[in-house]
Amino acid sequence: MGSLFRHNIRLAGGPAPVRAHIDGLPPDILDDAIEPGKVFDATTDLSAVPAGYRDMDGRRSPRVQP
Repeated sequence: MGSLFRHNIRLAGGPAPVRAHIDGLPPDILDDAIEPGKVFDATTDLSAVPAGYRDMDGRRSPRVQP
């Protein structure tokens, strides 16, 4: 955490919209369309973070890790 303060970086979080997606998840899990244990499905460098957020917004990627 100390390295965040030195560079004036803000770390924030919030609630996930789980209820908005829960109806579609069980069929996708049972059909092996998604792997429920896989949280981060993409890794990127900091310059590609905006594209990662667009992928999450477009439902092409559930979570992106910088």
